[in-house]
Amino acid sequence: MHPEGSKIPSASPPDPQQAPSIEALDAYARPSGSEDSGKLRILVVDDEPTIRGVIGQVLRLDRHDPTEVASAEEALTVFRQQPFPLVITDIIMGRMSGLDLLREIKAIDPEALVVIMTSQASLEAATEALRGGAYDFLIKPFDDLFLISALVDRATERMRLQARNRLLTNQLEVYAGELERLNRSLREMADRDWLTGLHNRRYLRTALDGEISRAMRYGRTFSVVLLDVDHFKCYNDTHGHLAGDEILRGVASILRTNGRGEHIYARYGGEEFVVLMPETDKKSALVWAERIRHHVEDFPFEGGDTQPEGTVTVSIGVSCFPDDGPDGDALIGRADAALYHAKERGRNCVEG
Repeated sequence: MHPEGSKIPSASPPDPQQAPSIEALDAYARPSGSEDSGKLRILVVDDEPTIRGVIGQVLRLDRHDPTEVASAEEALTVFRQQPFPLVITDIIMGRMSGLDLLREIKAIDPEALVVIMTSQASLEAATEALRGGAYDFLIKPFDDLFLISALVDRATERMRLQARNRLLTNQLEVYAGELERLNRSLREMADRDWLTGLHNRRYLRTALDGEISRAMRYGRTFSVVLLDVDHFKCYNDTHGHLAGDEILRGVASILRTNGRGEHIYARYGGEEFVVLMPETDKKSALVWAERIRHHVEDFPFEGGDTQPEGTVTVSIGVSCFPDDGPDGDALIGRADAALYHAKERGRNCVEG
């Protein structure tokens, strides 16, 4: 049994970490099963039965649902069982004061509104309560009972504004997260080749500069592999550009499938591809490049039998930092020269 015969409603308070809807606020504030969205659950705390009864009667006449208790300790017990959106409490009561109750309530539910009742002689305590988070105060004895109704109306509007603000804040956070996701997608799209899904030339140059800085700082090496599809124009002329696009996608897939996670793959232009291989010396890069050449040569590309070599093939050039150049332009240039020598040797081979 609860004091004064009042029942504790079963509605759950809105989660302060989430922005509730206005309907959720109403469900929290009014008694379970109530059809009246204006009815508010209010905890009234005063050790004087007359004051308690008067406030409770005013609230019931205003179609609210007051629960009346005679001490701060009792109020705290009731509040812990089911938080109230509004608490009206005397400031001086027994062992536990209204200020102590205010602190305990705010620790349980920071969103709860607490109104302190005080006499004219203890306005200083009311000021202290406001500093401690009280919503407002009432001075006893009451000159006009309408002041109670007016205060509860203001508190109700305050709670609705709080709910709307939480809802708006939550929506803004959702929109901000979605905007960041879209921006990441746009940045990713800007760094990717639309056809193969590999990185593009712009991204490669940035990555290459970064890898040079790391290699110089830590005294490490890395390799650059430049790959070109042999007789690609011949294939396009025979089978069409759409079929040629499938060749490029297939080569890109072979590179990704046979590389390591730290490798950076890029379509450099047309039928050319570049692989940046961190912490890889030239000997290791040449071995890997030869393996890629074999995979491409053995892959059953559609129409490959019409190519001059009877299959789709690639020629590959390899360079290594720092032996083949101090910067990105020099390394790409050296790999391109090695690729040219591979073409001169008859294509479908690796040079470094």
